[in-house]
Amino acid sequence: MGLVEGISYNLRGLWFALKTPKLLLLGLLRFAAIVLITIAASSLILVYHQEILNLIWTRPESRWVLWLWRLLSWFLSFILVGVSAVLSYLISQVLFSVFIMDFMSRLTERMVTGQVEEPHKVPLLKLFVYLVKQEVPRTILPVLLSLLLMLLGWLTPVGPVLAVISSGIMIIFLSWDSTDLVPARRLIPFRDRFRYLGATVLFHLGFGLLFLVPGLNILFLSFAPVGATLYYLERYEATKKNDVPRRTS
Repeated sequence: MGLVEGISYNLRGLWFALKTPKLLLLGLLRFAAIVLITIAASSLILVYHQEILNLIWTRPESRWVLWLWRLLSWFLSFILVGVSAVLSYLISQVLFSVFIMDFMSRLTERMVTGQVEEPHKVPLLKLFVYLVKQEVPRTILPVLLSLLLMLLGWLTPVGPVLAVISSGIMIIFLSWDSTDLVPARRLIPFRDRFRYLGATVLFHLGFGLLFLVPGLNILFLSFAPVGATLYYLERYEATKKNDVPRRTS
């Protein structure tokens, strides 16, 4: 049930955003930021592809091994583009998307409940710093860990297993990056929010499965805060409101 529910809320969030002009605009802004930075980073890496390849293996003179060198060249290009895509997502997340995600979550909460519940008003600069600090344990470290496992998987015999594990870890934490927006904004302690993630791993796995769809993954990532906020307000807060302690200030 958790997997199906996760997929359902991701799709519901996308549909809800497409029907709401403000959410649609914010999602498209996030989508554009991720795509433009990814293209720029990939182009930069491909420009210096030959230099990077020469550092690993200079082009051989023998025709008997030249085919192996060309195969390595294509494989290196694939790896570099994949790495640049992940790093571009992290860069866009910190510089642009963090604030946009919070704004999308606030707008969704206001449309559903009529107001945005938060302990107190926070200055804009302080809010931005707070949101970026939340990204370190919530997304940046897990995604880099998943990327490291994926790279190790390409170099070890247990590569297929590590690839599946790393992909699972990545999409779970990318999902949590969206579902954690509301409780983080309400200053719920990190240990309680992380415990909530542990209790809903299947939901987060299902929510993030759509992030693995080639071509559409960036679109689903861009509008994920909407579906995640709907889930938190409808499923979590409605039934477990008294189970999670809150801090007031």
